[in-house]
Amino acid sequence: MFDEFKNAFQRHNNGHVQLIIINVVVFGVLAVLSFFSKLFDFTSIYEAIHAQLAIPALLATFITRPWTIITYAFVHDVSGILHILFNMLVFYWFAKLIIEYLGNDKLIALYFLGALAGAVVYLIVFNTIPFYSLHNSIIRMVGASAAVYAVLVAAATLLPDYTFFLLFLGPVKIKYIALIYIVISFLGSVGENAGGNVAHLGGALMGYVYVKQLQAGVNWGSWITSLLDWARGLFKPSPKVKITYRKSEPKKPPSNFNKATQAEIDVILDKISDRGYESLTKEEKEKLFNASKK
Repeated sequence: MFDEFKNAFQRHNNGHVQLIIINVVVFGVLAVLSFFSKLFDFTSIYEAIHAQLAIPALLATFITRPWTIITYAFVHDVSGILHILFNMLVFYWFAKLIIEYLGNDKLIALYFLGALAGAVVYLIVFNTIPFYSLHNSIIRMVGASAAVYAVLVAAATLLPDYTFFLLFLGPVKIKYIALIYIVISFLGSVGENAGGNVAHLGGALMGYVYVKQLQAGVNWGSWITSLLDWARGLFKPSPKVKITYRKSEPKKPPSNFNKATQAEIDVILDKISDRGYESLTKEEKEKLFNASKK
């Protein structure tokens, strides 16, 4: 099982599965911790850990835990399985569309942007509107829903007439599915789960704006992609450099200059799938062009 998890993080265009695995693992660890904390009566330890992961509504408390603006989006309610189950199912269905049409990197960036947008809207609303701020000192929020809404609405904005076949309903265009989700969250923003529903709307707005900006040629998530690439680089072993000395000779371009092997072409095509054609270097574009003439 460990090998399967490891392979999931090495497989190409597998960001949706990777994010689901992270959510499920965090849920499992917290669920086990919650179980034993109740069994052996040390719930205070579990509550302390949970408080460091959930995002508080009170701005003064949030400032002391700024990391929760991201961690909350990987934590779910452990009192039942429906919260994480529905979040991950909806995410899986719509994330596959984002990967197919926009690539792996943009899906991951969209997940984080949706989480950030949901958290920002949640904090603003609960610290400025009296209806919400009355009890914000005791409110904390967890769940990937804001990120999921961002992915859902982004897919519906990009492919509004794409059709899902739903049980008992038959074919339904995803723009109507997104609309139903938004209306439910809007009506629920004054209910028991007001914080969660407010965050949903923030994530949904980000999903719409993100795709519209992409269509205008602006990638709001490029900084997230660059940051994650840098973080991954920290865990990659540095290549061993072998230094040799030889007499300098006039360099002649090889006969196969700018010609690529099939393995190189595959790498270039994977890069296009992840980040788009414009991410290629001049040399990679020339290699792809030369290969197309064979």
